[in-house]
Amino acid sequence: MACNLLSTGVLESAKFIYDNADDVTISQEACKHAARSVYNSMQKKSYSTDTWSSNLLNPKSKDAGAVDWIFVVDLLNFSFWSDVDPTDTGKSESNRFTVNWEGKGWTGYWSLCALVNRALAEGIPITTPRFWNNTQKCSDELLGYVFRSDTLECVPLLSERIACLREAGKVLTENFEGSFINCVKQADGSAVALVQLIVENLPCFKDEAEYKGRSVKIYKRAQILVSDIWACFNQQSYGYFRDIDQISMFADYRVPQILHHLGCLQYSDALTSHIRNLQVIPNGDPREIELRGCSIWSVEMIKSEILKTHPDAKINSILLDFYLWDTAKELQSITTVSESIPCHRTRSIFY
Repeated sequence: MACNLLSTGVLESAKFIYDNADDVTISQEACKHAARSVYNSMQKKSYSTDTWSSNLLNPKSKDAGAVDWIFVVDLLNFSFWSDVDPTDTGKSESNRFTVNWEGKGWTGYWSLCALVNRALAEGIPITTPRFWNNTQKCSDELLGYVFRSDTLECVPLLSERIACLREAGKVLTENFEGSFINCVKQADGSAVALVQLIVENLPCFKDEAEYKGRSVKIYKRAQILVSDIWACFNQQSYGYFRDIDQISMFADYRVPQILHHLGCLQYSDALTSHIRNLQVIPNGDPREIELRGCSIWSVEMIKSEILKTHPDAKINSILLDFYLWDTAKELQSITTVSESIPCHRTRSIFY
């Protein structure tokens, strides 16, 4: 019972950001409407943790290799918006960073999954932390080859991605016998404990910021790492977490876009103009923190509305995030969505 009282601190931070935001607000009425439409759509699609494994690129095995795959992907799961495709159409004729795999060109987050699978197929042990820690076998040049693009645009933040691999390789080799699975075991079935273990040991996951005199926690990649394991193993084995509902949505640049499209998030005129003009928002800028914090709190409102009407619904913020992100990707090439608001542009290792 005591473990259920633990918190990542993310929801408390999100509420503080929402209460004090200047440029981002949440429409409670739109959240109520979104709750109805999102829940109905999820029911029609039978949306659940089974949906995660159905993707072509995700691992189908339920073993230690799947945990290793998920760890490296979420270690590197950040900043895929394109400088050469500024409206983010994702169309095949774009020269944005693309990885060809299994007869298809993959962009955005899926390009990362594709390049990990491509490296494994080429015999490069890219999911092995001890390999990243060996600079003779795993040189920067080899990692550059792993991250190679099949178009003109290179992967964003390559040096930062290599640094994340080196940091994680060193920490896991020295403190966790070379495997993230030992972190999972140490958390002993607690999602909150695992998030805390990740951010305390791996600085590249410590997604925190200063906002109006207070330190706020967002922890996008740490939380999605735990949630991907939960979904991959369908809540069993390595994926069993008794307090999984303590995890919030994962505040990135894609979900705020779909929440704005749904009317849940509303922006000041100045912020709207800034985003529409494709101007960069620096990491740690109050506007960026408000976009992310209010996204988290908006999804909490949507979840709360669903549970008011359907108290027995098997729903949490993780499944809502998965659904909203998938929906945003499906709709990104539709004119009405791209015209509503582009993704905000912040280069960061945290999302």
